[in-house]
Amino acid sequence: MGTFNQRPGVWVPFKDEKELARVRSIKSGDITKHPRPNVHITVYKDSELEMVMLTDMFKRVMDSDRYDKKTVMIMPNPGTTYRKLAYMINKFEINCRNLKFYMMDEWADNDGNIAPESYKAGFTNSFLRFFYSQLDEKLRMPRENIIGFTNENVSSYSKMIAEDGEADIIYSGPGWPGHLAFIDPVEDWFCSSMEEYIRQPAKVAHLHPMTVLQNSLHGSFGYSGDVASVPSMGAMIGPRDVMNAKHVMDVHGISTCGTKVAWQRMISRLCIHGPVCQELPASILQLRETEVAISENIAADIEPDYFFQY
Repeated sequence: MGTFNQRPGVWVPFKDEKELARVRSIKSGDITKHPRPNVHITVYKDSELEMVMLTDMFKRVMDSDRYDKKTVMIMPNPGTTYRKLAYMINKFEINCRNLKFYMMDEWADNDGNIAPESYKAGFTNSFLRFFYSQLDEKLRMPRENIIGFTNENVSSYSKMIAEDGEADIIYSGPGWPGHLAFIDPVEDWFCSSMEEYIRQPAKVAHLHPMTVLQNSLHGSFGYSGDVASVPSMGAMIGPRDVMNAKHVMDVHGISTCGTKVAWQRMISRLCIHGPVCQELPASILQLRETEVAISENIAADIEPDYFFQY
């Protein structure tokens, strides 16, 4: 009998085989157990997960009006959720005057030029289409209170967030290579120490090839693996923005159009339960108070299926 020594490929960001085996073996019943008391993990039914994030968003929007307080939110890109949030705001006639939204990230071309608001696959474009334009005009926040990345503001983006008192909330979720926002495990971010790493502000940076592959499966690029259509760079908040935020809700629930196929099942375990390291950018959330919401599908055991197989 011959031997077969499978090891992670050179392009895999995190290669510690002992840690990979350990987190791969974490059962669904144990995934909420964490040695750090600041990491709060809850598993929700797949049908409930979006409602958990939507409820948190709506409560913060409602309180900003009720208590007449400024609220700064750093937002990801779940378009369908924003339509529902806008519907609820309109239904309950909540005034959004005190809200300020920063986009978490945005696409950039091969030369580092940030996509304009008109780019249909862009995150600012999505937020304006699915949220801002859906609000009753009398309830909308000033248009200047929605801030996306541009070539002009990227170098001062983190400073702008700081001057606004830092984010009250960031909604995040790990990408296939372990990214947080578009903070990928690439040379653009690596530092000599974790202390230096988490102090980095927003920037334009290259994306890991796995991020490009992940996004080629999303609707914005046709659900078709068309990797050539996905930008190779992005603009994104920095680790300092994440560490300085007052609250973080990290949501893990991405599957392939609602099936059991989910690239996020393994990387979720790595980012939540693996070592805190620069090869797993989202692992820095273990260093701060973080609410982690996981769907049952992502929490499910990782087991080979040699019958369905391919």
